[in-house]
Amino acid sequence: MRIAITGAQGQLGQAVIAALADQHDLAPLGHGQLELADPATADQIAATGADVVIHAAAYTNVDGCARDPLLAYRVNGLGTRYVALGCRRINAALVYISTNEVFAGDGRRPYFEDDPTGPINPYGQSKLAGEQAVRALWPRHFIVRVAWLFGGERNFVRTVLRLATNPPAGGLRMVADEIGSPTYAPDVAAGLARLITTDYYGTYHFVNDGICSRYEFAAEILRRAGIDTSLHPIRLRDFQRDSTPPPYTPLANVAGAALGITFRPWQEALDAYLDRLRRQALLP
Repeated sequence: MRIAITGAQGQLGQAVIAALADQHDLAPLGHGQLELADPATADQIAATGADVVIHAAAYTNVDGCARDPLLAYRVNGLGTRYVALGCRRINAALVYISTNEVFAGDGRRPYFEDDPTGPINPYGQSKLAGEQAVRALWPRHFIVRVAWLFGGERNFVRTVLRLATNPPAGGLRMVADEIGSPTYAPDVAAGLARLITTDYYGTYHFVNDGICSRYEFAAEILRRAGIDTSLHPIRLRDFQRDSTPPPYTPLANVAGAALGITFRPWQEALDAYLDRLRRQALLP
């Protein structure tokens, strides 16, 4: 198949390219080739002649989205509309990468794919606008929500490792009441490689198995990396930032599991990522 990939230079885009390059004809589209907020995006997507478009590009700076909600909506909402229109022109299946932040985070169990959404910040609102555009404009779609993604150069794991090399006085502080699903980008990419060979269109949650808090995630990162530094739990209200993260957004992979697409525990995925960093001499 010919597969176009937006956000090709991002951590998920790079993982998707690595997973698909051997068996498919790829058309990677990076930021320099695609300006999502421009209506010409529809023409550019159509010009790829793709059978499948994996739309991984987004404005993912959640605090930046809070500071400029209009920009977030133009890129993540309108931009996704243009991608969907381009797919419709060439009859290409569309994979839209969405987020756990479309949920309010006020539940007490992991969210199912069809649970009601209710984002509480501009990033989640803009990504939900993208979901709504996809559903309204093009039935041949897969909406794939991911969460707490790691695997590239900029993510929570790398941030914790960086902070641990020169910890602030008193040690590291991590939020203990924000709960989610850590997710390894190459595992998502492997799941997408299987999903696009089906015609089971709809909404999916592709996350590694298990849930934890940011504090618990950081503790496992330090432990598995062999780093001994003090780590202290704090509460969301004590961590000042522009965006308001939803406090409880673990995702349940129900629809994917029904197709046989399952994911290993996040702790195993973390080990795989740390091993990769060691091979790259980025971790002792």
